[in-house]
Amino acid sequence: MKSMLDRLKGGILGVAIGDALGVPVEFKSREYLKNEPVTDYMGYMCWNQPPGTWSDDSSLTLCLVDSLIKGYDIEDIGQTFAKWYSTGYWGAHYEVFDVGGSTRHSLDRVLSGLSAKFSGNMFEHDNGNGSLMRTLPLVYFLHRETSISKRYEIIKEVSSVTHAHLRSVFSCFIYVEYGLLLLKGQEKHEAYKNIKQPILEFSKTMDFNTNEIDLFARILEGDISKEKENTIQSTGYVLHSLEASLWCFLNSDTYAEAVLKAVNLGGDTDTTAAITGGLAGLYVRDGGIPETWKSRLARLEDIEELIDRFNTSIQ
Repeated sequence: MKSMLDRLKGGILGVAIGDALGVPVEFKSREYLKNEPVTDYMGYMCWNQPPGTWSDDSSLTLCLVDSLIKGYDIEDIGQTFAKWYSTGYWGAHYEVFDVGGSTRHSLDRVLSGLSAKFSGNMFEHDNGNGSLMRTLPLVYFLHRETSISKRYEIIKEVSSVTHAHLRSVFSCFIYVEYGLLLLKGQEKHEAYKNIKQPILEFSKTMDFNTNEIDLFARILEGDISKEKENTIQSTGYVLHSLEASLWCFLNSDTYAEAVLKAVNLGGDTDTTAAITGGLAGLYVRDGGIPETWKSRLARLEDIEELIDRFNTSIQ
């Protein structure tokens, strides 16, 4: 199905390109980027990597695709993540840099022999954005799953390989549910409006901690797109990343505008732009991503070959 392939290429390449745009300026302040905004790939700087290099966000996204091609097996997903961490598998240049603490600790456990079902960090202080940044492939993998509870359980299990706290899991759940409506062709503001009530109703049936769900009020009860930029934070905290990515996507007319807006928020630039880029790329499809960014992306042919295999596997 060509439309699926276009949306698949758009989303996966959208993650990697957003990531690559943000890598050189990671940790730069919003104030700095107001004066020196990113408009194209840059090189070296923060991580001393050449232009077009993506980081752990994309590596783990591609590892998840790599595993899902063979079917759903949480142990294989954990082992594929661990293979990247230990050998540079699906690294932009076959090496690892910029690994978050929860991801590092969890994959150390997988490498030591612990099941991926129990490897993830589960405490409140473990709510970095390290599972949200790699969750986009589940939008495509779950596109035929009609049960919201079954979708939630898979999203939860995949997040929990590294990030097992409800806040991280629920962030991934919102992101995937939104992505599924975009994949069906809904207009982005309409899709955003349409996910809110079903997610809130589902959360009540699951008897989740209401204090946790209340943290998502700006997304699920308000309209995150209407918030002022100075209220949008772009740290490595998962809730900030989800809010920022939705805000950037909903307030942009093109893929390029969305990811550059995300990068130029500063802070965790690569991950905010990767998460934003996944939604924006899925939405505009492959043709909506600037060719000049695609052509200079590290390992483009490898990624496109992986996407083709993933497309075949999910039809």
